[in-house]
Amino acid sequence: MVSFRINSKTVTFDGDGATPVLWVVRDELGMTGTKYSCGVGACGACTVHINGMARRSCVTPVSAIAGKTITTIEGLAASDDELHPVQQAWLEHDVPQCGFCQPGQIMATVDFLKRHPNPSDEDIDNNITNICRCGTYARIRKAIHRAAELVAAEQQS
Repeated sequence: MVSFRINSKTVTFDGDGATPVLWVVRDELGMTGTKYSCGVGACGACTVHINGMARRSCVTPVSAIAGKTITTIEGLAASDDELHPVQQAWLEHDVPQCGFCQPGQIMATVDFLKRHPNPSDEDIDNNITNICRCGTYARIRKAIHRAAELVAAEQQS
């Protein structure tokens, strides 16, 4: 049995500890914003935060999150009326084309901006390794710069 917090709720998983976090989140908890794509941790569509750090949930066993805090895309916004600054920037720059990879892109960016509050294009290219099959990388880069501005403004408030 594995207990952890997800999006501010304590939950328990009674299944096999080797089950990837992705399948617990999607199949057991019904949070389908986190996506399955490659299954080997290469693409990043399954990115969630574990204790505030971006992690690929398709290769993280649920046993590794015992007692930890998980945030999924569903838990990122402060409320239904108040988007996270990264989500706001994504909308402002019309980033998604198909949208499939975007929850993972957003979760990776939130963690990235904690470590790179004023990123260069090179910082973004070297650190955001999530794959977008639609190729919206130029819009993603612009949205990350905008999100950095929004986060900075929010911190000054």
